[in-house]
Amino acid sequence: MLPAILPIRYVEPVYRPPSEAESLILPVTDGCSWNHCTFCEMYTAPQKRFRARAESEVLESIVRTGERFGDAIRRVFLADGDALVLPTRRLLTILHAIRRHLPAVRRVASYCLPRNLRRKSVSELRELAAAGLSIAYVGAESGDDEVLERVNKGETFASTRTALDQLGEAGIKRSVMILNGLGGPELSLRHAENSARLANATQPEYLATLVVTLPPGEERFRSTFPTWRPLTQRELFVEMEGFVAALDLERTVLRSDHASNWLILKGTLGADKDRLLAQIRQAIANPAGAPLRPAWARGL
Repeated sequence: MLPAILPIRYVEPVYRPPSEAESLILPVTDGCSWNHCTFCEMYTAPQKRFRARAESEVLESIVRTGERFGDAIRRVFLADGDALVLPTRRLLTILHAIRRHLPAVRRVASYCLPRNLRRKSVSELRELAAAGLSIAYVGAESGDDEVLERVNKGETFASTRTALDQLGEAGIKRSVMILNGLGGPELSLRHAENSARLANATQPEYLATLVVTLPPGEERFRSTFPTWRPLTQRELFVEMEGFVAALDLERTVLRSDHASNWLILKGTLGADKDRLLAQIRQAIANPAGAPLRPAWARGL
């Protein structure tokens, strides 16, 4: 376990995927290059205004971290909201420095906005994969174009599919995130069906669902989606049933174990599809057996 003090400048708050809990968080940008999604408050604080960090600062952080803790670091997560917005040349410089100064690293990961792969070829992505970029976390949120428009995602089914196909062709593993409840009751069915259609079309290595939560309040979200309301616990389960039932995946690891989830689901699709559907249907039939509040509200 690394000491609390690292030779890296962090701008709070710092975010990373749950599966990167043991990774070194290495900021190469601050904030998010899009930052218009109405459901997301992660990068709206003034100090999180988007900027690319100076290459010299990032390289110095890598060198100094390697001098102190090089042999102890196995994984690196490139922060903040979308490191892949950086030019390929700069990313390759960073990845080569990680390989040189942190030789024990076996996995490098990043968030990825589909829009920022439009300027990168599959050949460039293959270079990044060869240099050590192992996995990209893609917040698809939904496969439904109307839902995406209502929440100002700035993406479509087609743009997300293209990005996922590019990453897959380049040999970079893909972890796709879908937001349960994002369409509210009005668009719940099509949100579930089209999100499954996106997953089926791209066959990502990992698939995760989170429940949409708005801790600072719903005002920003309702500015573009005024008719939205949060789904009830049962409605969330019904939406998940529709989503999982429509999935036709071969070897995708499903994880719905984020702190926002009411129902924890873990398995591999398609091998565990029947078991996962049985769990969901049991929760629908017996909601009293589900937690009274999601994990985030219970302080977990």
